[in-house]
Amino acid sequence: MIQGSGRCHYHPERAGLGVCVECRRVICRECTTQFEGINRCASCLSTRLKALEGPGERREWTVGNVLLAVVGMGIVWVGMLALAAAVS
Repeated sequence: MIQGSGRCHYHPERAGLGVCVECRRVICRECTTQFEGINRCASCLSTRLKALEGPGERREWTVGNVLLAVVGMGIVWVGMLALAAAVS
């Protein structure tokens, strides 16, 4: 069901032009943004664009990452020593 009375949800003094496909709110000409061929309001459009951006920036070297790298190098080093001892 379409919400509203034919007036823009964001600008009640203006007549509605279309309906946002995400939230189903009536929106006026200024609030209508066509993205991917579909009408969306500004709020739903920003939500859609954030979802398309993907995950946020990663911090590469946290304390956990450094600790994991040191433990991993230790395991490789012990493995190499064990292999060298087995060969000789």
